[in-house]
Amino acid sequence: MKDFINTIVGYIWSDALVYLALAVGIYFTVSTRGVQFRYLKEMIRLLFDKNSSDQGVTSFQAFCMALSGRIGVGNIAGVATAIAAGGPGAVFWMIVMGLLGGASAFIESTLAQVYKENSDKQYRGGSPYYIEKGLKMKSFAIFVAIVVCLSYGVLVPGVQANTISDSFKTAFGLSPTITGVIVVAPLAFIIFGGVKRIARFADKVVPFMAIFYILMMLVVLIFNASAIPDMIVLIVKSAFGMDAVFGGIVGMAISWGVRRAVFSNVAGAGEATFSSAAAEVSHPAKQGLVQGFSVYIDTVLVCTATALMILSTGMYNVAGPDSSMLVENMPGVSAGTAFTQAAVSTVFADFGPVFVALAIFLFAWTCLLAYYYIAETNLVYLDDKLHFPHLKIVLKAVFLIICLFGSVQSADMMWALGDIGFGVMCYLNFVAILLLSKTAIKVLKDYDEQMKQGLDPIFDPRKTGVENADFWVEYSDKYHR
Repeated sequence: MKDFINTIVGYIWSDALVYLALAVGIYFTVSTRGVQFRYLKEMIRLLFDKNSSDQGVTSFQAFCMALSGRIGVGNIAGVATAIAAGGPGAVFWMIVMGLLGGASAFIESTLAQVYKENSDKQYRGGSPYYIEKGLKMKSFAIFVAIVVCLSYGVLVPGVQANTISDSFKTAFGLSPTITGVIVVAPLAFIIFGGVKRIARFADKVVPFMAIFYILMMLVVLIFNASAIPDMIVLIVKSAFGMDAVFGGIVGMAISWGVRRAVFSNVAGAGEATFSSAAAEVSHPAKQGLVQGFSVYIDTVLVCTATALMILSTGMYNVAGPDSSMLVENMPGVSAGTAFTQAAVSTVFADFGPVFVALAIFLFAWTCLLAYYYIAETNLVYLDDKLHFPHLKIVLKAVFLIICLFGSVQSADMMWALGDIGFGVMCYLNFVAILLLSKTAIKVLKDYDEQMKQGLDPIFDPRKTGVENADFWVEYSDKYHR
């Protein structure tokens, strides 16, 4: 079974997907005239827009919900895996993918807002919604909703639960079963409370989680400041095959850098579209900009800081294509949380593994909340189309069982299943947002024009020629009464 799953992963995460992700990021960066760069100041300002309602959450809450999905084990274990398989050069391509991914995140989150709807007194939207309304392809939308529901309800959650289990075993000596219970019990309380409870929890925990982890990394980097310039040079040289040790694995550096960046920030994969649609904003582009900024936080800031911490302390191994060790600073230690825990231990001694384990718990646990919300949103969509009663309760039960199951399984198996889920979603959503790119560009142009006039942009789809954006027609009419 393990070999079969790994074979599937190999097919899905071939060079085709790696270069497709890069190409999509470049295309959207050019077509939006670098929206993720020219509106950087506006991104930060919009974070603190206080608009909310009984149906929707604030931009900051939606940002935190999306960030709780973006910032997860990919920022700790994923970065270590990229370095172990692709060398220091993988970090460069991870950053590049993060910068380009800001444009992809803008496009998909803007589309999520354009085609959102009011369902069960909550705003719902995301990739199936904009595929059905924007592309007018209901069968494709239903297929995507099923894939996303299975991915976030079954395939992907085990990665987060397994990483928590692994870090707790190292730090506290806890058995995976006990850790599984620790993960699942409070998770059940939150997910049975609905999206509002998820949003309230996320906007309190995520900022604290990110700031605390970044401060810890800064302390480690300060202690190793003298090594950082050399590490930056090593990263750049390795990315282009100019380093004597890592020159032969440039392809692996690109592949693993892009792969783990996509896994971490999920820009273009459709994950953040569901929380984006829940935001209360006056123009779809506003939430697109907020989500573009969340990619910067995830990849350019957190992933880069983690990578520099691991490299500057020398706590890493790198394997060549034939499995021979190009660098073996930690004999017998496999990639994952162990690299990060060892790096932190160089400054915080025995507290290092404990600190990282707690950070991983917060990262991964809030990530699980985001995963459940995504799965539930797709189930609501399917229920509206296919009428499956009582499936929400089934989803909650299955999700919690999978988290418990993932805690006691092997890491290789859980990461492989997660890669399958993310990879399939990438293909499907990349196709959808490319086909809908003209719509997103129209919305951006409307936002640009209103900003030039000094207005607080209000979206009216009739002025831009966007069809099936019923929510915004009603919103615009109410605003102009």
